[in-house]
Amino acid sequence: MRVLRAADHKRMEWKNGGGETVEIAISPPGARLADFDWRVSMATVATNGPFSVFPGIDRTLSILEGNGMRLFIEGRSPVLLTQESDPLIFPADVPITAELTDGGITDLNVMTRRDKLRHTVLRLVVDGRQGLSLTGGESLLLCHRGQMDIDLANDKIALAAGDALLLEEAGGESLQLRGDGLLYAITIAAI
Repeated sequence: MRVLRAADHKRMEWKNGGGETVEIAISPPGARLADFDWRVSMATVATNGPFSVFPGIDRTLSILEGNGMRLFIEGRSPVLLTQESDPLIFPADVPITAELTDGGITDLNVMTRRDKLRHTVLRLVVDGRQGLSLTGGESLLLCHRGQMDIDLANDKIALAAGDALLLEEAGGESLQLRGDGLLYAITIAAI
């Protein structure tokens, strides 16, 4: 179990100047964009344009801040994503173009190598106390808004906005969430 504080996340400007990426976690540690098994990051998108292509990768996108973005994914009808939308999974190795609906956005990206792993992303609004069961593999809990206290067995972890909790062997774990905020629960499992 590792707590990943917002102040420690790795920040990277895009080469084309169209935004910034904040890397929350990557596996294996120290991997690069060409050789990661999984990666969780946030991106600030300031302009319309194509997405980077990641061969062999599945990707889930959620809108964290801003008025939304329309995605044009090859082979699909256009999709409008807003802060209220469910996380959207799609292959990251097909042509994709993004069109901002009204100004810049910040999104949450979860990417896994298709031949090794699968992932799920759950958006949870927590108001008070709520239970959460983790299904297996690795789990990352990202507190996006508010504050969250997580009770796991004998451990109590406090997360502020932007902080994350990485559970490396989370199969069958049950935890209690307490607080007022928005949490993203990401599960990554071997296929």
